[in-house]
Amino acid sequence: MLLNNSLYVPLALAVAFLISFAATPMVIALAHKINALDVPKDNRRVHKKPIPLIGGLAIFYGFVVSAICFATIDRETLGILIGSLIIVTVGVIDDMSDMKAIVKLLCQIVAAALVVYAGVRIEHFANPFYGWFGPQYLVMNYWVSVAVTIIWIVGVCNAVNLIDGLDGLAVGISSIASMSLVALTLLSNNLNVAILTAAVAGAGFGFLPYNFNPAKIFMGDTGALFLGFILACISVEGFLKLSAIISFAVPILVLGLPIFDTIFAIFRRLLTGRSPMSPDRGHLHHRLLDMGFSQRQTVAILYTMTGALCLTAVVISIQGYLRGLLLILAIFAIILCSLKFMGELKDPEKHSDYLTDLSVMEEEGKMQD
Repeated sequence: MLLNNSLYVPLALAVAFLISFAATPMVIALAHKINALDVPKDNRRVHKKPIPLIGGLAIFYGFVVSAICFATIDRETLGILIGSLIIVTVGVIDDMSDMKAIVKLLCQIVAAALVVYAGVRIEHFANPFYGWFGPQYLVMNYWVSVAVTIIWIVGVCNAVNLIDGLDGLAVGISSIASMSLVALTLLSNNLNVAILTAAVAGAGFGFLPYNFNPAKIFMGDTGALFLGFILACISVEGFLKLSAIISFAVPILVLGLPIFDTIFAIFRRLLTGRSPMSPDRGHLHHRLLDMGFSQRQTVAILYTMTGALCLTAVVISIQGYLRGLLLILAIFAIILCSLKFMGELKDPEKHSDYLTDLSVMEEEGKMQD
């Protein structure tokens, strides 16, 4: 029976992909009809013409249909679905009329509180330093548990939204993270969460062809808030409620790029005397663009970094922290060396001798011909 049920995972992914892919053109038409367009107004925008928003509706639709078809709709799953509906509604309103930040935050807290009420709650942390100091588990009382879970859900929700600055970036990173979570939830025999995660991944990949550079549609806050919300809920239900030591590291690593980019953004703004909520061009993708990389190159670099973090999470869950640490160090050493080499190639003065030798070789080749 378990083997048959495990077939629901690829089916959930395939159904979500097909529905999201088929629904996106209809959402594009709807966005034009209701004037839900992203018009570039400042230098943080990298596109030059109005682009349809609310693409997250297609992602949400693909996810919901797939989840209803294949997942077990228990109390926790129902709470996640209702909370997601609230988040998507908030996203649509914000995409169309620029909702005030405080109102949007309060709505996110309400959605997160509803999920907590349904039973999706971080009850304890596994201590990753157990054996050196401290107890094996850090158990929280009820109200601390509620507060920590709401902060986690709202935080991840906004982290994914903040990193949504380039064509295909946020949805691609979320889909890659979802695929790694599918593998990890299957390893932990958490089939229902694996089905939900597969539905998220499939819906994201179905939308990506329309969102990749040059984008035909943006997912907007509708999609970014939904993806952050659903991944946060899945990480709580799939890992942070477990007793295993790896449960602490896995979601942090899988969602590492948006989380750390958001943390650095908050500190950067506070240190310069600005509000943590104020926008700027200091995000990682902006810095890579300013280094001279194209949109596609920047997105590919950040996809690679996300894949490296996700692969490390898988290795940690199977082989432990030490081997996972060695893997992440090796991968990021390659990435940093590649970025340095690519940066030098963009500055001819740094490698003028190489170019001179190359031109001499080309002239000699022509003379021989």
